[in-house]
Amino acid sequence: MEYSIPKGVFDILPEEPQKEDAWRNAAHWEYIEKIIRELAKDYGCREIRTPIFERTELFVRSVGETSDIVSKEMYTFTDKADRSLTLRPEGTAPVIRSFIENRLYTQRPIQKFFYIAPMFRYERPQAGRYRQHHQFGMEAIGVCSAEQDVEVIDLLTEFYRRLGLKNLKVAINTLGDQDSRAAYREALHKHFQLHLDRLSPDSKARFSRNIMRILDSKSPEDQEFIASAPSVLDFLSPAAKSHFEKVCALLSALGLEWEIAPRLVRGLDYYSHTVFEVSSGQLGAQNAIGGGGRYDGLIASLGGPDIPAVGFGTGLERILQTMEKQGVQFPSPPGPFIYFIPLGGQASLQCMKWTAALRHSRIPAEVDLSGKKLQTCLQTANLLQAVFCLVIGEDEQRSGKAQLKEMATHQSKEIVLDDLVGIIIQYHQEKKGKYHE
Repeated sequence: MEYSIPKGVFDILPEEPQKEDAWRNAAHWEYIEKIIRELAKDYGCREIRTPIFERTELFVRSVGETSDIVSKEMYTFTDKADRSLTLRPEGTAPVIRSFIENRLYTQRPIQKFFYIAPMFRYERPQAGRYRQHHQFGMEAIGVCSAEQDVEVIDLLTEFYRRLGLKNLKVAINTLGDQDSRAAYREALHKHFQLHLDRLSPDSKARFSRNIMRILDSKSPEDQEFIASAPSVLDFLSPAAKSHFEKVCALLSALGLEWEIAPRLVRGLDYYSHTVFEVSSGQLGAQNAIGGGGRYDGLIASLGGPDIPAVGFGTGLERILQTMEKQGVQFPSPPGPFIYFIPLGGQASLQCMKWTAALRHSRIPAEVDLSGKKLQTCLQTANLLQAVFCLVIGEDEQRSGKAQLKEMATHQSKEIVLDDLVGIIIQYHQEKKGKYHE
């Protein structure tokens, strides 16, 4: 029986896939994750890892019962003890659950976490959207200022810059404080009441349960009424207005390009004050590649202390596909520093000893064990992008000398085999940084 992969998921492959699926190359993923870890270090973020599944009520409580994620997209199952569990659909709620459960708030007043993790949502697969997708997320906990909002946005946009992404647009909005949202909900209620019979079924349900979710609707029949809806910016309290104006001023002061999107609410119920999205025109209608916002009340609502927080999530698949469409070049994949080609059994044993000694010295080394013709082995060394190649047979073993070939220049240098390990270690130190590692 031949098995095939389920719909909406994909393999990440060690070899270059078909051209249209080049984003599934494992070397590209490794590169992005390396950039993430360097960036997190520069911004003072520490890694956190949470389980792939959590209790279902965590997401219902935090994300919101009326959100598309909870109402349509979660992978929920009952375990053998009749407990309802859900594969993680987003990253913030598990991080906050861990923050509360492990009393991390007792360790230091300000915490900045990052994670690289798979998420699971049952949705229609399309460009950049899969039923298992991977997110880089960041949560900054403990500061309620506009400066913290802007630091988080700057971190996200700097991530894209380091990857070489172009044509990025930063859209920002505010959902205000509790007083602002109460006044805004009342205005939305009056507006959508006039068009209730023409709204989509989902929006009709949201009208009575969570009216602001209508603004997040993608249904074509809702767009005319969303476009004519009142703006939240007209209902901000003085404190909320001041916070948002400071965010805008700080973004400009840092040289970030941004625009206000008054209909932007994001798809999760826990947001308050600043919300933002970063998009690119490379992925069609659903072109956002990352976004987030402030969620000051979430920690308290899940049973923790009343501590403010702000964060973001960005999908790695969408980033990789955008990079591919924009022609961003990835570094060459890592290859061996030296590739040994033994000609005969005794030579194979000696090459394996050298290979082990070099690897134990943290120098990438490979030995060809295929037993194929020399020309084929040399082609393999080229394919793997080896820096050096050494062929050893009976003549080389008898003389105690061999030709060390530098693959890029095709130049060879005679070396004494007894000195080989020391010579390669020296060359590796001299050429470190010049060649890929």
